[in-house]
Amino acid sequence: MQNTKQDKLSEMLRELAAEFFSRESNRQSLITITAVEVMSRGGRATIRITVLPESEETHALEFIHRKLADFRDYVSSNSRIGRVPFFDADIDVGEKNRQKIDKIGGTQ
Repeated sequence: MQNTKQDKLSEMLRELAAEFFSRESNRQSLITITAVEVMSRGGRATIRITVLPESEETHALEFIHRKLADFRDYVSSNSRIGRVPFFDADIDVGEKNRQKIDKIGGTQ
């Protein structure tokens, strides 16, 4: 039962992150929110992203980190979560690897 609740929370936070960062972005790169991993009983969460072009990953991650406090306020205002987690962000390396495998598989 706990996993379902945590899965729903993660998906809701992913959708909120996608809305927020899409609106805040300057469109210099395509930032995709691939997942939000909730940890510490909901006290902390990591936003996983991919960025195109890859050369913009550092700038995109810096942008996301600058906006995390604003995003936390956005979650508080746009959800009914009792305890809004503190957020961090990181590149979704697993998703990048999956895309590379798909690309290799598609060229053969």
